Amino acid sequence: MAYDSIDNFNELPITAWAPTTKEEIDKRGWDQCDVILVTGDAYIDHPAFGAAVIARLLEEKGLKVAILSQPNWRDDLRDFKKLGIPKYFFGVTSGNMDSMVNHYTAGLRLRSDDAYSPGGQAGLRPNYATVTYTKILKKLFPDSPVIIGGIEASLRRVTHFDYWKNKLAPPILEESGADLLVYGMGDQPIVRFAELLMKGVPFQSLKTIPQTAFLIDEDVALPKNKEWKDFELTSHEECLLDKLKYARNFRYVEQESNKQFARRLIQKVNGKKMVINPPFTTMNEKELDASFDLPYTRLPHPKYKKRGAIPAFEMIKFSLNMHRGCFGGCSFCTISAHQGKFVASRSEKSILKEVEAITKMPGFSGVISDLGGPSANMYKMKGIDQNICDKCAAPSCIFPIVCRNLDTNHAPLTSLYKKVREIPKVKKAFVGSGIRYDLLFHPKGKFQKESDEYMEELVAHHVSGRLKVAPEHTEDAVLKLMRKPKFEYFLKFKKKFEQINKLYQLKQEMIPYFISSHPLCKEEDMMNLALKTKELGYKLEQVQDFTPTPMTLATEIYYSGYHPYTLQKVYCAMTGDEKINQRKFFFWYKEENKNFIRNKLSKMKKIDLVARFFKF
Repeated sequence: MAYDSIDNFNELPITAWAPTTKEEIDKRGWDQCDVILVTGDAYIDHPAFGAAVIARLLEEKGLKVAILSQPNWRDDLRDFKKLGIPKYFFGVTSGNMDSMVNHYTAGLRLRSDDAYSPGGQAGLRPNYATVTYTKILKKLFPDSPVIIGGIEASLRRVTHFDYWKNKLAPPILEESGADLLVYGMGDQPIVRFAELLMKGVPFQSLKTIPQTAFLIDEDVALPKNKEWKDFELTSHEECLLDKLKYARNFRYVEQESNKQFARRLIQKVNGKKMVINPPFTTMNEKELDASFDLPYTRLPHPKYKKRGAIPAFEMIKFSLNMHRGCFGGCSFCTISAHQGKFVASRSEKSILKEVEAITKMPGFSGVISDLGGPSANMYKMKGIDQNICDKCAAPSCIFPIVCRNLDTNHAPLTSLYKKVREIPKVKKAFVGSGIRYDLLFHPKGKFQKESDEYMEELVAHHVSGRLKVAPEHTEDAVLKLMRKPKFEYFLKFKKKFEQINKLYQLKQEMIPYFISSHPLCKEEDMMNLALKTKELGYKLEQVQDFTPTPMTLATEIYYSGYHPYTLQKVYCAMTGDEKINQRKFFFWYKEENKNFIRNKLSKMKKIDLVARFFKF
């Protein structure tokens, strides 16, 4: 039963969701599941949650899929046994977030809640959930294959810096004991894998599926594939001994991740070879629509009704994603490393169909909370000449300048916004995802008319009172390392935003987001950031302290001290005091920070700036 055909969501049968208990399996008349998916999140049957997407895709192929959500790993492990042994494999994911990012702040303080759990309850998933779940399954069911995936597995597929242990960790396949890793968005590889298993191909023979990784003994020959070229990374053991070699490794990993036709990567680790097959090419519109158009209930499993709301679901239940991927390539961001650099967009028909489905959901008041994506305004954007893109390995299509081959025409997005507004049951459709404002100012002036029309439509009709943008910093050198545009683009955007507000007699705010303690950023940079934003009239409320997460350029610099592309040394704020001091400049207006700032400015021989910070 598809969600767009449902009139009363409260009358959905339990069989509308994938089974989560033996009783639910029995209701479906199954003797055995084909696949059991284990996730660290609560089970929400919605296209924004990875486990639900994979379950629906496999179900579409005729497989019997059950979901084991947030199993108890502390007791006698009965949760892991309750659904039985699957015919084909267990699939394991930590959930929509890396479990360590989910559990800890940038300052390594344990969080008191979990947005992906019922009632926001913390403690329902373990640290390093992917590894923990996999080790339990391999112990209980040694003959059952385990496939790991999701963002935690994807970004830990090679030797990586573990911020929480403050040391390098081996590839997650080696650490977990899993049989196979699916990296990136798993739609294509997991479906291909399932199709071959259903045809009777043995699990151990499936070594040439794109976008998967596996371990083999060091003396075993690589599986043959005439279309792939191979590249060997620095071994895990060498990375442990040489930070420079480790930093250089990342350059190759990132470049191959950003190619349309990549090489197969090999890394030796503990007497074995880890083999990372190249990714699938970017999903086309038809493929992406097929994934989003599956019969999701769009609701959490009924078992959570008495356990409290799930905050992550409450935040997105009346929102939708229009595309995947991001060509921004920001140094601190994992989106392109996981979703890919090339943007895959849905059709208007698929998006409008989902909007109609949202209007039928219980509690819908007429407001779509987000017409979004990884970056809100990259919909339908891709290379003008695909042949040029096919040869490109650059991590960003818009840094240091917008690529001349990139189609930045905002007209399709403007048209879509207008069509959503025309749906009778939609009173307002907001854009809650971040806007990449440099796309609105092409250096050659291309598509400027379309950009202006988009911005007017956005500001006049799709801002909920506060528009989120992320300049991240104000200083050129730091922005360059971040792979972000110069601050002057933010100023241009702010000016246009204010002009449109005045034209439509609106009182809306623009809320900029910034990062402190990013590699290369020093106290003086944060001082300049604070001054510039203060003089723009901002008294900023929130700054994100840089968190080193696996597989980002900024993290490799933070750990190694070297830039992977130039191999030059880069300053990083490493101590707690250094990080706190940077934040104090950001919160210049707090009484407890004023003496610190005066003293620092005096030591910097910039006492003349005190008057710009404070009025006497």
